[in-house]
Amino acid sequence: MEYPELAAATGRFTRGAARRVRVGADGARVVFLRSTGPVDPVERLWVFDVATGTERLVADPTDLGALPDRPNADPVEAGAGGLGGGAASITAYATDPGATVAAFTLDGALFRADLVSGEVTRLPAAGPAIDPRPDPTGRRIGYVTGDSLHVVHPDGTDALLAGETGSPGRPSYVTWGLSDPQTAADFGRRRGYWWSPDGETILAARVDAARVPRLYLADPADPAAEPRSVPYPGAGATTPRPSLALLDLDGGWVDVHWDRETYPYLAAVRWADAAPLITVLRRPQQHGLVLAVDPRTGETQVHAELADPRWVEPIPGTPRHLPDGRVLVGGELAHDGYDARCLFADGTLLTPPTLYVRRVVGRLGTGRGMDLLLEGSEGEPSEQHLYRVHGALGGGHEARRITTGAGWHRGAAGGDTLVVGSASLDAPGTEWTVWRGGAEVGRLGARTATTPYAPRPVLERVTDRRLPTGVLYPRQHVAGRRLPVLLDIHGAPAAPQQVVAARSGWLDRQWWADAGFAVVVVDNRGTRGVAPSFEKVVHRRLADVILADLTDALAALADKHADLDLARVAVRGQGFGGWLAALAALRRPDLFRCAVARSPIADWSRYRAAYAERHLGPPDDAGEVYAHHNLLDLAAEPPARPAEARPLLLVHGLADADVLPEHTLRLSAALLAAGRPHSVLPLPGAGHTEVAEAAGGLLRAELAFIQAALTRDADT
Repeated sequence: MEYPELAAATGRFTRGAARRVRVGADGARVVFLRSTGPVDPVERLWVFDVATGTERLVADPTDLGALPDRPNADPVEAGAGGLGGGAASITAYATDPGATVAAFTLDGALFRADLVSGEVTRLPAAGPAIDPRPDPTGRRIGYVTGDSLHVVHPDGTDALLAGETGSPGRPSYVTWGLSDPQTAADFGRRRGYWWSPDGETILAARVDAARVPRLYLADPADPAAEPRSVPYPGAGATTPRPSLALLDLDGGWVDVHWDRETYPYLAAVRWADAAPLITVLRRPQQHGLVLAVDPRTGETQVHAELADPRWVEPIPGTPRHLPDGRVLVGGELAHDGYDARCLFADGTLLTPPTLYVRRVVGRLGTGRGMDLLLEGSEGEPSEQHLYRVHGALGGGHEARRITTGAGWHRGAAGGDTLVVGSASLDAPGTEWTVWRGGAEVGRLGARTATTPYAPRPVLERVTDRRLPTGVLYPRQHVAGRRLPVLLDIHGAPAAPQQVVAARSGWLDRQWWADAGFAVVVVDNRGTRGVAPSFEKVVHRRLADVILADLTDALAALADKHADLDLARVAVRGQGFGGWLAALAALRRPDLFRCAVARSPIADWSRYRAAYAERHLGPPDDAGEVYAHHNLLDLAAEPPARPAEARPLLLVHGLADADVLPEHTLRLSAALLAAGRPHSVLPLPGAGHTEVAEAAGGLLRAELAFIQAALTRDADT
């Protein structure tokens, strides 16, 4: 089996590895998902017992079809779900704080797992269930079906807690207990309801999308199928209107009050202590508030203001209460020579300005010794480490680094148990190690495929901007042999870094390198992980800043690596990276000889409002900015010389609900009208993720296109 097929069969070498790792608050149990081996796509639910250092299987989808139903389960619903034969997989789960109970779904069927005894029970549900969550006592399970929020009680009864039904032919377009797709993608809030600490109340989001423009995705490969309606707020359009309500299980209802007209974005919600904390943002995203909600009245109190002349960037894992009652928020330190992403507690700096805080993982330790566990970087953005920060009053600005080896480290914690996931260039995958009280007690077993490559990219920072870069050569490369260059990019603000000291990010690129390229990766300005000023200098000038970084980085790398042939440069990217790849070939044909643009954003005014407006501004006062970033206008200009018309390959999934297929179709029309050479590769039934994960035929088609384009260019 060749690499593209092997990568597809093994889920890019992740199948058989632990993921979605969670630790109970007392540190007694570690919960995670894992399949049985490298080509098994069925994820199962496992528990690692910290006291014994052993792991046990809790829920196997291949066995759950034969489970007896609860007494009050509907017999028709109990027989549905396609659970036999192992077709279903546990893709996500939620637990109570102590990790004694887990809830999950399989093909819409609802399950409860006792993580102590190992008993798994199927629960009744009013319809296909999504996002089930146990209450903090482990007695009740909340879930969403359709647009409604339900609760299953200990006696098996299912209660509708909130929901609205439209009239026949006129749906309400109102959901309860869900996050709208824009909020999930642009603010990272992927859930829509939160249990109170005592399990007697739910704080639920109500999202009204009635005024949001609706677009329709049809499948040309299946013309008999009805088009799919998608609420899609483009730049400047009406966005979904969120609100919050406190719902008692006995039917009581209290609205949460804040100025929703001024602050229409509900970016973050957390309820782990006495009062819920929420983060709300203005539509331009240059100002926000952290509010504490009174759970009795729904009134809110301002705990912190967030402000930035470009855009506010809350740190994942914030806001939250500290053990001493203060409220932890993320912010930036940009004075006295500092350029830092830090944590503040009621206005007091809590982390050192040398530490770039990426995420607050949670609490580690017990009693008065309870500290914060953070993920962050210090000095080297290609690495991520775990840090322990004293969170009590008067704790100072000290952060003690826990992880030591070079690489990318993630964490999960509860009580005095710490689980560390470590990835590096020296080993495949992520290895999860369980520690308690400073001593290693075991590891989460992995049954992954052996990676065919051990890539060794050259990581270095170049230009006066110290841009992180990586260069990867063919494994059999002989010094002195000049190589064409493939610039493999993403480049998007808020996107994961590409130049990382972990093997998984370089496996596909080694395949490209072995096909005869020097593969170059650049974390241009706008990328997270370096400094706030590095990220936000792109505000309203994405195209100019990022394109300058890419071209300057290539020139600097060519000075250091004599075998890079800048007369033969191809560029490849997806989504934002697809827009950037096409932009590079259209604006700089002197450097970029061809481009592969997967799912490119051709017209920013037709892209998601929150993302487009954050980086380019509101379209009503930034029309010239949107025009400057528009590929359609650029493509419509005939090239000054025919030889400068660089070929483009446009790839797009026809079921893409993120970057809609219209972007590629309109870009193709503009290129065709201007006589610019290009090819279009439509993928019926594929969404944005499926294109990103495509292997085999698509990779080979892209390789053949680039090789042919560079050969033709050399011949001319």
